[in-house]
Amino acid sequence: MDPAIALLPSALLGPAVWRPVREQLRTIGRDAIVAGAQEASGTSVDDVLRWYLDSLPTGRDYVLVPHSNAGLYVPAITARRSVTGLVFVDAILPPRRGTVPVAPPGLQEMLHALAGQDGVLPVWTSWWPSEEIAALFPSEQVRAEVSAQQQRFPLAYFAQQVTIAPGWSDRPAGYLAFGDAYAAERVRAEGWGWRSTRIDGGHLHMLNAPGEVAAAVARSL
Repeated sequence: MDPAIALLPSALLGPAVWRPVREQLRTIGRDAIVAGAQEASGTSVDDVLRWYLDSLPTGRDYVLVPHSNAGLYVPAITARRSVTGLVFVDAILPPRRGTVPVAPPGLQEMLHALAGQDGVLPVWTSWWPSEEIAALFPSEQVRAEVSAQQQRFPLAYFAQQVTIAPGWSDRPAGYLAFGDAYAAERVRAEGWGWRSTRIDGGHLHMLNAPGEVAAAVARSL
């Protein structure tokens, strides 16, 4: 049995961001799933990891395709599931060993200013100017579907550390970037000998051009 393509959404947004690409992959005969239930993932690193693992049954192989901060959880998933390949898509690229905070210091400073008195942040689409967010979605309907799955996280979540399981990057891998927002990650992946692709688009380009993104993922496998 070929490995399943496991599309990993950011826990901040939910599985709706990957569903159009999943359907496109299935139309070309690839076994694709979206990891992460629609229900809330919880608000700790352990909670989010369990959210992914619960939708990835043991007993089969996976190619992990993380988007955005889902990339942080790839090392821990590879330690607990049979993973035969990786394709990072506009995603955080964790180090090969050690620990890493959920958010870098600069982002943590920005989030401090956004948190309410209860220490909880607004949903992700409220972090950025409205015109920038509107440009990420192909329609108001799609925006509403994605927005309905957003979860509010406490500020403390972004200061937590993710422990990097050793050996996670010792498998065939590639990096697919949308534009240049993750240019540093793409360059680092190239330095590791990974395949690298860049296509023009915003951070949620998979919603605007699911066929193009599905084809790029398939070519990277």
